[in-house]
Amino acid sequence: MSKKGTPPEKEDYAWVLDYLPYGSTTDKRPAYQKKPLVQAIGDKHFALMELVPKEGANPEIQSKVYVGDGDRDVIDHVKHRIHFDDLSHGAQLELPFVLEICVKDQEDKFVKFFNDAHSITTRLHMLELLPGIGKKLMWAIIDERKKGEFNNLQDLHDRVGGVHIPQKIIVNRILEELKDDNIKYRLFTTAMQQQKRD
Repeated sequence: MSKKGTPPEKEDYAWVLDYLPYGSTTDKRPAYQKKPLVQAIGDKHFALMELVPKEGANPEIQSKVYVGDGDRDVIDHVKHRIHFDDLSHGAQLELPFVLEICVKDQEDKFVKFFNDAHSITTRLHMLELLPGIGKKLMWAIIDERKKGEFNNLQDLHDRVGGVHIPQKIIVNRILEELKDDNIKYRLFTTAMQQQKRD
């Protein structure tokens, strides 16, 4: 869980949500002054961001691009982090599908979350922050993992009856965190920092 006030680590990779060849729709400048933009989500901390592609690059939606330090093949630079509401309509529609790819791509990280999740307060457990998981299901997960850690998300699904599609539960929680800048607890994302970065 991310702590408030700690600056987020930089993202090395991002997933393309939308390519805007004529820049942002909120940019009121004439078309010839606008530069193409890419709206993307970070691979590790799920930071939403706008990227400036290299000249001639035409990044495909759902492709993974390098945004870390050093040479980048598709992206010229990271313009800034953005809020969920800044995403284009197309990017908002694409986001759940891209998040599902991210979760499958990093399955071990999310299985570890289910294996390591603990109480936050005397009355609230990390597992209860997941959509659709109440006290009963939380205890079912805890009791089952005492018998042995979950090996993967399918194993979690097979061993705990009420957890139907674990990756969808995770995706829905990430979406909740991205949509609400003031959400109290963050399991998978980092809070928005008002800072620009090259």
